[in-house]
Amino acid sequence: MLLLAVFGLEKSYIHRIFDPELDDPVFVEGLPGFGNVGKVAAQLLAQSIDAKLSAKYYSPFFPDYVNVDSNGICSPPCYKFYAPKSKEKFSAIILTGNSQPPVDNVVAHYSICEEVLDFIESLGCSFLVTIGGVPTPSEKKEVYVAATSNALAAEIMGKGGVIYGKGRIMGATGLLLGLAKKRGLTGICLLGGTEGLQPDKDAGFKVFQLLSKILGLDVTPKVKTEGKG
Repeated sequence: MLLLAVFGLEKSYIHRIFDPELDDPVFVEGLPGFGNVGKVAAQLLAQSIDAKLSAKYYSPFFPDYVNVDSNGICSPPCYKFYAPKSKEKFSAIILTGNSQPPVDNVVAHYSICEEVLDFIESLGCSFLVTIGGVPTPSEKKEVYVAATSNALAAEIMGKGGVIYGKGRIMGATGLLLGLAKKRGLTGICLLGGTEGLQPDKDAGFKVFQLLSKILGLDVTPKVKTEGKG
């Protein structure tokens, strides 16, 4: 019944699978993008803290296709929120997914990002980490950082990040952080340097390593991540 409702979707909808018990959670976003760096890093974090699928976000702003799995089962595009079931685990909300709105649909990007922020605020989140990839010709692949304050940017530099200056951060990775700052939330953006459009697991893992250091986690990924969205 849910899929029938979604295929006739006229407005965005969040399907809650379970309500996580969270204490001042960190929000981490890693969606498909350049090199799939953000998605790889987000998946590694979810696996490392044993986060489970807690909610799915559907929207008519997503592309007009369905994803078909290896068993021939189709499902519409969505965002997926992961969270630990146990209070003893690290308190986090992790967002990943299999698509983003079309690049030229500005209204869609703003609408979806505002609704995502509404949702994570309702769960008590006040700090964000958004993750993406950035093209770089350099053989040394750095992890670049932008932040909502000079103090935060300097702190992440001290942990191994390189300031990402005088550029743009496209899609949800940039917009979520910008809109969050307007709401009085704080956060950082981590951009993994990568060479091409193909999935770059090495860049994603490098971002994950810095993210773990920032969050104070001593974790090791359990399984390999998916290469494609």
